[in-house]
Amino acid sequence: MAKITSVSPLAPAEFPTLPIIDGVKFATAAAGVKYEGRTDVMLATLIPGTVVAGAFTRSATRSAPVLDCQAKLGQTSDAPAAILVNSGNSNAFTGKGGVASVEAITAAVAEVCGIPQSRVFTSSTGVIGEPLPHGRITAVLQALDDNTRSDGIAAAAKAIMTTDTFPKGAAATIEIDGKKVSISGIAKGSGMIAPDMATMLVYIFTDAKIGQDALQSLVSASNEKTFNCITVDSDTSTSDSLIVAATGASGVTVDDHSGFADALHGVMMNLAHQVVKDGEGATKFVEIIITGAASDADAKTHGMSIANSPLIKTAIAGEDPNWGRVVMAVGKSGAAADRDRLSIRFGEVEVAKDGWRSADYSEDAAASHMKGDNIVIGVDLGIGSGTATVWTCDLTHGYISINADYRS
Repeated sequence: MAKITSVSPLAPAEFPTLPIIDGVKFATAAAGVKYEGRTDVMLATLIPGTVVAGAFTRSATRSAPVLDCQAKLGQTSDAPAAILVNSGNSNAFTGKGGVASVEAITAAVAEVCGIPQSRVFTSSTGVIGEPLPHGRITAVLQALDDNTRSDGIAAAAKAIMTTDTFPKGAAATIEIDGKKVSISGIAKGSGMIAPDMATMLVYIFTDAKIGQDALQSLVSASNEKTFNCITVDSDTSTSDSLIVAATGASGVTVDDHSGFADALHGVMMNLAHQVVKDGEGATKFVEIIITGAASDADAKTHGMSIANSPLIKTAIAGEDPNWGRVVMAVGKSGAAADRDRLSIRFGEVEVAKDGWRSADYSEDAAASHMKGDNIVIGVDLGIGSGTATVWTCDLTHGYISINADYRS
């Protein structure tokens, strides 16, 4: 795995202070899954009655932990639950051995924590195709369980990192009927990032009281507009996992509360943007806004075509307002487009309108926008009412350096 020598220039100034969520405790350990001397295992324990929802990669080669979580998701239970995550090894493309590793880990967590095995959710992230030395993980489980703490989420965020240059956290607190409801989330991800979902692990915790179906519906809907609208390199991982756990400890029911839905969506969006801002080698955060498409689906297709174009991403890295490459990406996307109705802007600078270079186009103004850390590309197809927004980053030599060394 490549050595990360510096923090992304797009990183937040510091890890945020996340509210403690009643009913959740965390612990971390250095199990030596791949490297010595770094925390690489995270345990989160959840009180009885916690509702768990999630979303996972749709890769045809998804990992054994993903398949196990998908099989368990949707079950209702009043029993306690736990989430166990390791970094350094993805336990993907590991055949029957990978399944056996998941079985061994979930059984051990169940025994140590005193919970049903069906309520143990695991994730693994790291190198694909190498057997997971699960004995190193099970060996630290008792110490993990003995040292759980309610304020341990920041350490958990660090334990799940791989090529990430900074830990990622986001939170929201809202008031409902005079009572406080809190949401805290952490994520990892920086490369192999594309919809369905990313090389991304996300864990969000709330003390809200909500039914299984309602929570799953909120998670699925927000996922489509957040984590499934980001891309770093167009590569979809085998291990993507988003797990949201609602302990109900606040006693506040939120099944139909729009304020809670908005707050959860905001936390998911914040984490999704942080993943892009930690894109391997990234120096610029890019927002692509598509309007006037034949449908929302077409708009997203155009957006992702632009966001995944190496030519566009390298032009952005070089601060070159090469809008002709945007024309190219729209044309190749496969979604409906009319050359003579196409308009493009970089930030507030109109560069093309109705199929021609804008009469007011200023190369200097466009180039000035490209020098910023936050780039906005707007495209209007002029043929319908479909819209979409997607997010990506530039493509620099840093991406090559990190991934050329990934298994070293």
